[in-house]
Amino acid sequence: MKIHIEQLTFDCIIGLLDHERLTPQRVIVDLELTYDYTDHFINYADLTQLIQTCLSDEKFELLEEALNELFNRISKSYPSTKTLDVKLSKPDILPNCRVCVSNFKEF
Repeated sequence: MKIHIEQLTFDCIIGLLDHERLTPQRVIVDLELTYDYTDHFINYADLTQLIQTCLSDEKFELLEEALNELFNRISKSYPSTKTLDVKLSKPDILPNCRVCVSNFKEF
């Protein structure tokens, strides 16, 4: 089974610059998660809440740190995860592009 979460958008603090440390900015998360579905399912509403909580609570300095922590929390919370592919975007930090980091992992 594969779960897709597309363009999960919310505000949080991720960044090194002074104004990024004080003012939350928009981030966008795109995720694909595969798992063995039998009698147990992954509740996508709970998964989106975990993503938002993880990124909002920590106030990361780097997108890369935020992405690594997101992988750790998801894999611990959902041990049936087989693959995880996540893209984390800051669409408003530069005027002429969307800045993103992504990672794929097999468990």
